Amino acid sequence: MSANRPAAVVVLAAGEGTRMKSATPKVLHEICGRSLLGHVVAASRSLSPEHLVVVVGHAREQVTAHLADVDADVRTAVQHEQNGTGHAVRMGLEELSGSGVALDGTVIVVCGDTPLLTGETLQALAGAHSADGNAVTVLSAHVPDSTGYGRIVRDPAGGAVTEIVEHKDATPAQLALTEINSGVFAFDAQLLTDALGKVRTDNSQGEEYLTDVLGILRSAGHRVGASVAGDHREILGINNRVQLAEARGLLNGRLLERAMLAGVTVVDPASTSLDVTVSYEQDVTVLPGTQLTGSTHLSSGCEVGPNSQLADTAVGAGASVSNTVASGAEIGDGAKVGPFTYLRPGTKLGVKAKAGGFVELKNAKIGEGSKVPHLSYVGDASVGDHTNIGAATVFVNYDGENKHRTSIGSHCKTGADNMFVAPVTVGDGAYTAAGSVITKDVPPGSLAVARGQQRNIEGWVARKRPGSAAAQAAESAAEGASKGAAPAPDREGADGPRGG
Repeated sequence: MSANRPAAVVVLAAGEGTRMKSATPKVLHEICGRSLLGHVVAASRSLSPEHLVVVVGHAREQVTAHLADVDADVRTAVQHEQNGTGHAVRMGLEELSGSGVALDGTVIVVCGDTPLLTGETLQALAGAHSADGNAVTVLSAHVPDSTGYGRIVRDPAGGAVTEIVEHKDATPAQLALTEINSGVFAFDAQLLTDALGKVRTDNSQGEEYLTDVLGILRSAGHRVGASVAGDHREILGINNRVQLAEARGLLNGRLLERAMLAGVTVVDPASTSLDVTVSYEQDVTVLPGTQLTGSTHLSSGCEVGPNSQLADTAVGAGASVSNTVASGAEIGDGAKVGPFTYLRPGTKLGVKAKAGGFVELKNAKIGEGSKVPHLSYVGDASVGDHTNIGAATVFVNYDGENKHRTSIGSHCKTGADNMFVAPVTVGDGAYTAAGSVITKDVPPGSLAVARGQQRNIEGWVARKRPGSAAAQAAESAAEGASKGAAPAPDREGADGPRGG
């Protein structure tokens, strides 16, 4: 076990977050593919703590259900009344002790609304706490503007923290300090438990403040230290939608930088967004206006964009995806998609397959080298290898109550403006004529023709729509044809009348 492995991490997530102006609990708002709380839990897990406890309160049923999806091993403690940060930590520790857990070592306390906090910074905090032998170590940061923050006051001789002074209580000299308190701490477990029992509520809010523990421990002769975060933006908390957007931008920038350093070309980072769960290989190109979310994976040499939205979609090596919306799809190596294409869940494009302009595919498997080039809907279907689906084709898969499947074989050629009324099968090597409505199976190698005989009713417009623009146009066309007609041939000829 690592010497810096904490005995527990306690995440404070009980607050209501009224400034978000939302029915959704603050910690459940999402940026870059995870909730605020999900980001904090992921960073905490990187420490491999023996126990991870999230203190819930407001909308606790909703938050607890979310945590079950995020991390099944997280424990929850309930703060029924929000009586301060010290009280919240005490609820977390009582949840563990009530389950027979005897904490020995370090307890890390983090806030559930700090999504930019990284595991590396938490590890540095735990390391500094252990190395310096502190009773408590504050995660601090130097900020460009410290207005409104609690200032870290240090002993000039040894660098220990002597106090944390709130902005409103600071002297002019203390107001000039740029090192601030993040609200994240590392504690000695036994000393924390003892000190929490001594925290008073004789303050303007009548609450138990966690920061009071620092004064209690220092008064008892214990050392209080600080670990400075390398990037002050990591400690930013989220209180409103403006800060939520700012955090999203910062985290997205971090993710894009990581991708570019790993060999991904991002043509316009300002118009490109990534979820933290997106993965990629080298020599990928991402064009402007592209959003990649969920478990999307980009294989080597593929090109995505411009103006594409891919969610939970795998893009094969060397594939090209332009102006496309895709969700839960698989795009094979060398396949081409777009422009203006919609790939819905269950779609699988084979190697070098094509889904062209204004094509929608749903729960459809398109075989190797097969093409759906233009203006078509293919739903609940399988298409074999090296088959061409004609323009303006519709796979009629829904009868009003149930979905049915269509199967098109390999090396088929289907005509333009076809409708395949499922369930129906077209065998290998078969053709279908343009304008056909296919309602019966087509044997391999056959040509299916399913359309009515054309019949022209001459003069219908003049009779049924007299005086209309169409009638006038038809009359003009008839007159033009009459004037341009070739003269009748001379039957008599130069040698006189023909005949018997």
